[in-house]
Amino acid sequence: MGYELIELSTPGEVLKEEFLDPMGVTPYALSKAIFVDPPRIAAIIKGTRKITADTALRFSRFFGNSAAFWMNMQSRYDLEVQMEAKEKELNKIHQFQIINISLISSFIDLKI
Repeated sequence: MGYELIELSTPGEVLKEEFLDPMGVTPYALSKAIFVDPPRIAAIIKGTRKITADTALRFSRFFGNSAAFWMNMQSRYDLEVQMEAKEKELNKIHQFQIINISLISSFIDLKI
């Protein structure tokens, strides 16, 4: 059984496809309603700008959801992108293991 890779949606794609388009709101109208420059919204939609805390607060007021929703979406996206980009390097990192105390004390007794 094969797995199909699903392309990760950017927060900007979610903004446009799940919020703006269904509501009939243009990026320009959104920018004016939340008092930001239109290029900010355009860049978020293109994926060249991240959703900041300031923008998340403005989106939450406009859309009636939480700022945490927008910040979490951006953070999760950033983590997924980094996990994919650094997968080989991250796989080389081993979790720290606590060594048996009796083993440590035997090294101390031997003055190693």
